[in-house]
Amino acid sequence: MKNTNPAANPRLVAFDLIACVALAASVALATAIILIATVLLLAGRAEAAEGPAGTLLLKRLDGGHAPSAPLLSTDVTFRVSGMVARARVVQTFHNASADWVEGVYVFPLPENAAVDRLQLRVGERLIEGEVRERSAARRTYEQARANGQRATLMDQERPNIFTTRVANIGPRELVAVELEYQQTLRYDNGRYSIRFPMVVAPRYIPGSLKVSAPEQLGWSPNTDQVPDAARITPPVLRPEAGPANPVTIRVELDAGVPIYQVASPYHRVDVRHVSESKRQVELADGSVPANRDFELTWVPQSTHAPQVAWFTEQKEGRHYGLLMVLPPAAAPGARLAREVVFVLDTSGSMAGASIRQAKGALEMALARLAPGDRFNVIEFNSSAQMLFADAQPVNPRNVRRAIDWVQSLQARGGTEMAAALRLALDGSDGAGRVRQVVFLTDGAVGNEEALFRLIRERLGDTRLFTVGIGSAPNSHFMTKAAEIGRGTFTYIGRIEEVQAKMAALFAKLESPVMKSLEVHWPAGVRAESWPARIPDLYAGEPVVIAAALDRLEGEVRLSGTRDQRTWEASVPLALNSGGAGMGSLWARGKVESLIDSIREGSPEDEVRTQVIELATAHRLVTKYTSFVAVDKTPARPSHAHLKLAAVPTNLPDGWEYDKVFGELPQGSTDSRHAMLTGAFMLLLALVMLLASRRRRFA
Repeated sequence: MKNTNPAANPRLVAFDLIACVALAASVALATAIILIATVLLLAGRAEAAEGPAGTLLLKRLDGGHAPSAPLLSTDVTFRVSGMVARARVVQTFHNASADWVEGVYVFPLPENAAVDRLQLRVGERLIEGEVRERSAARRTYEQARANGQRATLMDQERPNIFTTRVANIGPRELVAVELEYQQTLRYDNGRYSIRFPMVVAPRYIPGSLKVSAPEQLGWSPNTDQVPDAARITPPVLRPEAGPANPVTIRVELDAGVPIYQVASPYHRVDVRHVSESKRQVELADGSVPANRDFELTWVPQSTHAPQVAWFTEQKEGRHYGLLMVLPPAAAPGARLAREVVFVLDTSGSMAGASIRQAKGALEMALARLAPGDRFNVIEFNSSAQMLFADAQPVNPRNVRRAIDWVQSLQARGGTEMAAALRLALDGSDGAGRVRQVVFLTDGAVGNEEALFRLIRERLGDTRLFTVGIGSAPNSHFMTKAAEIGRGTFTYIGRIEEVQAKMAALFAKLESPVMKSLEVHWPAGVRAESWPARIPDLYAGEPVVIAAALDRLEGEVRLSGTRDQRTWEASVPLALNSGGAGMGSLWARGKVESLIDSIREGSPEDEVRTQVIELATAHRLVTKYTSFVAVDKTPARPSHAHLKLAAVPTNLPDGWEYDKVFGELPQGSTDSRHAMLTGAFMLLLALVMLLASRRRRFA
């Protein structure tokens, strides 16, 4: 019989003694790690609330803390003419401390903005910015910073995220960075709109931790999937700290035709009637905190709804033009059988108003399904799951089950969007049906490029429609995903908009698509236009083309098919409505097409060279080029230390801070969470190992 008395087994007694010592040491080590990580985690949550609201949270380059300096304001002025808007954005930094500081501000702009001018204003001096290759611009800026010269650097992190750095802001000094950009307006179902994003919403950052950069200003370290995560995750103030970064907005609107209605759905505005076609619009409250996107819409009188618009400018021997043609509404045809897959984002960033809007939109969409259709519902956060194993027929029982399931969902966890896309885009063709995926999300992800590649690889014959939810959706991701997916992008910013906007989306889903669109330039005219391949169009959407031509002779012709019928339209090139900034818009379109070509296999080195050459010629900020401006006169004395500042942003309106930052897991990006998890796993593994070894000795 086996001896089970521990005292009778000297080896077991010795092992127990060693095991106890090892376990005690391991527990002590793990406990220390847990305590340190907990303190760091709590400190990280409190960090955003340090200092008064709206301040630059300053940190010494050696990691110590320094006094804070407020970012006073951002002033925005739009001048809208026809189909184009010119914006001027002034960011004013005020250093209220007695130190010399460097400010770093991560901020959004429209995803289609062509940023073509930057100036640095110090007192009465105005320094014009220059466009240079990104690394060369950075070296120029760093040299100026080291020399004590005032300087500014503007980088593009994403098409809709930019970083401004301002070096050597003197004690109690005001420094302003003035940038300008050009953009086309959105026109959809009889309504023009212009949008100005105000806050970079916290992004979900997947991947394994990389070694942190020497300058860690973001709340997330870099990862293998998002190698620049620290550059797109500015610190976020807790809501109780109060709103920060006030913004003023003024719009000088010249529609070119009589205006029927002007509205701002998310902010109160004062509208002054200048003439039938002109309005002046300002925020009614003077300024607002930068915590939700601003949008202005206007409707031309029905007799003046656009059919054709052609704007041109001549610059350095070339003609640049912007062409908009609105195809006629399609006659109702036979309704096609559809398979619709609805995808709902239930991650932590959707908590609060966003999940309520998304649920309302999805319930309405489910109720609108018709007999003969098939459907399924997918929800995702840290993982993804389908309601049904495969698409089910539309009947009252299945629809009721789907609505009940959607109502039970809660917002929590991370934003593992790739898992949901793999389920929704399964390569099937719908078995003779029109297959459509409706994706409801705020798009708060940092790995956009990986997701774009996934959509392109798995799309098949499906159409992907994105629905942006909440006060500050990632419009770059939403727009580009819909473009790659041959669908459309719809934005819902308030619960009151759900019914009207989902009805408009379903009108598109149910209507014939304009396909095989081509543009034909006159013989003998050398023309280069973007996009090179015109996407499919849906009801109420215009064809918008930017072109560069050697002369304006003859007419341009467009053709396509809708509901198996040929459609054509032509525009005389001499029909010039006038315009400005068309060259910047054309260059911006070409840059976007070049970047897109990388996903299709073009060598990035070749694309990079072309983009740098094009962007330098047209003075554009891109992925590979930056603006830099340097005041030639040194300002900071050589003995004075320079202190680094990261500007905190507001949490987007309607978001819940603890759902975004306070839950585990948050993805694999937070080293403090990783320390906690690792310590617990280490402790558990040691206990299991020692127990196993003891059984063997016994």
